[in-house]
Amino acid sequence: MTASANLVKELREKTGAGMMDCKKALQETAGDFEKAVDWLRQKGLSAAAKKSTRQAAEGLVHAYIHGEGRIGVLLEVNSETDFVARNEQFKSLVKDLAMQIAAANPLCVSPTEFPADALDRERRVLAAKAQEQGKPANMIDKIVDGQIKKYVSENCLLEQNFIKDPEKKVTDIIKSAISTIGENIVVRRFVRYELGEGIEKKKTDFAAEVAAQLKG
Repeated sequence: MTASANLVKELREKTGAGMMDCKKALQETAGDFEKAVDWLRQKGLSAAAKKSTRQAAEGLVHAYIHGEGRIGVLLEVNSETDFVARNEQFKSLVKDLAMQIAAANPLCVSPTEFPADALDRERRVLAAKAQEQGKPANMIDKIVDGQIKKYVSENCLLEQNFIKDPEKKVTDIIKSAISTIGENIVVRRFVRYELGEGIEKKKTDFAAEVAAQLKG
């Protein structure tokens, strides 16, 4: 198939790969954009993929406080050089990531860091629920696997839908920044605090307020 110029341009902007490589990737994947991204990465043609292997030890530790101290986030994002750490685009990315954490309350940065106890507990609950719903015994594992995949994507920062643009994942936003800025960018760690967390009280949806602020 012939890839449209706009799609080729979008793929180039996301991956930093050459125009002809982007065109070939789309042709090889029948125009499937995400598969084309993966194709470029597998061939080592994605600039973002190449940069992602480079060490990032500089960067920023950013503090974000929302709602007069009701939610707080402390986030470390690494870059390769101090020069990029002072770049306004990098600072803006870090701020958006901190607000994402405040609004979406992820449990960890990436799926590989997902707490094993939380995963096991969720798997047990989902399996029991499937049994109560009368799902076929030979299908329960498959059903639970799909639900666990969704659970992980909703609770890992990199796999969450980006609140400012829900059509993209947080990892896509970071890859785009890597291609544009020209350095590897790594979210290393974060902590999130919510006022009164763990104390039973009247619930206020602070996270929804942050999400509304981001969208605004």
